[in-house]
Amino acid sequence: MYNKKMAEKLMNFIDNSPSVFHVIDNFEKSLIEKGYTKLSRNRKWNLKRNGKYYLTNNDSAIIAFHMGSNLKENFFRIIGSHSDSPTFRVKPSPEIFEKNHFAKLNTEVYGGPILSTWFDRPLSLAGRVVLKSKDIFKPIVKNINIDKNLLIIPNLAIHMNREINNGYKYNKQKDTLPIIGLINEELEKENYLLNIIAKEINEDIDNILDFDLFLYDRQKGEFLGNNNEFFTIGRIDNLGMAHASVEALLNSEDSAFTKLILVSDNEEVGSQTKQGAGSPFLRDTLKRIITTSGGSFEDFEIALAKSFLISADQAHSVHPNYIEKNDPTNLPLINKGPVIKVSARMNYTSDGVSSSVFSQLCNSVNIPVQYFVNRSDILGGSTIGPITSQNLNIDSVDIGNPILSMHSIRELAGVKDQEYIYRVFLEFFK
Repeated sequence: MYNKKMAEKLMNFIDNSPSVFHVIDNFEKSLIEKGYTKLSRNRKWNLKRNGKYYLTNNDSAIIAFHMGSNLKENFFRIIGSHSDSPTFRVKPSPEIFEKNHFAKLNTEVYGGPILSTWFDRPLSLAGRVVLKSKDIFKPIVKNINIDKNLLIIPNLAIHMNREINNGYKYNKQKDTLPIIGLINEELEKENYLLNIIAKEINEDIDNILDFDLFLYDRQKGEFLGNNNEFFTIGRIDNLGMAHASVEALLNSEDSAFTKLILVSDNEEVGSQTKQGAGSPFLRDTLKRIITTSGGSFEDFEIALAKSFLISADQAHSVHPNYIEKNDPTNLPLINKGPVIKVSARMNYTSDGVSSSVFSQLCNSVNIPVQYFVNRSDILGGSTIGPITSQNLNIDSVDIGNPILSMHSIRELAGVKDQEYIYRVFLEFFK
């Protein structure tokens, strides 16, 4: 039997978090329930021994930390992940009307999705809406989820595209625009999407200044396989890691060191934003923790030298239909434990020392560990690990769970692996 608890909790979380803004909002709610206090960058901090705190950035990234009991010789154990996944972003002035009948939305691809997986399935919109306020520099922001089957990207019939099964290059400006409805009369064209938004959030349309809206899959997460050994849902990359890190932090006990999780945004498009891993968000927070506890710049550097970062992002499982795509001697398998990611190009931060630390963590709780290395003739991706290391001189390892269908609208992961990674993170925070 498989322990489905962590996979089930993850799927419920993803189902209730259709955008990065909902992800962070739901993490906030969990933290508050466990006694965490929200901090603001524009106010002074008064941190206490064993205190629990968090702060957000752009409402799409979050840092939460549980202060250590030894403030004079403090250091950090950090798990970093990201909140975003490949999708489509709605452009400004998005309405496109065809033959005065079909209403479409103009969208832009976000990240690197497998485009074909987004066709012929119910989709909807989620994100945030920006509203007028008395202070133009502090507009009101509301999260929005249009909780119904609102959109679809229909395929062209095979009769009109006979080559579709022989390989087809999708045009991102033409082929992937979703249909939102039919126009019954000319008056419906004006502010078509804004009227939908205004009705959804019960606001006057004149109060709406702007929006950040993204497409998402409407199908719920499900277990599958002969023994329910798999689960399938969108955005396992990388909410599977983010959720496990938050759960481990929430369920950890007091310790001498400070435990911290970072869930950054915009990893899928390079991390070079104020809420991304390439920003000073993490470094500034760590420095502020040390200095507001009475430490100096030197104490901060000492703390970094004693600290450790787990960069947690999903890894590739061996694909049973494409064995030849894997390195011949490092073959990660679903439900066989977390994967240490290694790269001679240093696309990952893992080295012999940091990999040994992580493998010993796994061994201490009887969890198997695997390695992933790209084939030497295939250029792989990267993670927040190397990007974070540009700002922090800190020991780090890159790890993740092995999954299939990465960057598809629905990804496939192992039930055991989700339980494994939670237990390893919990051990890391002991």
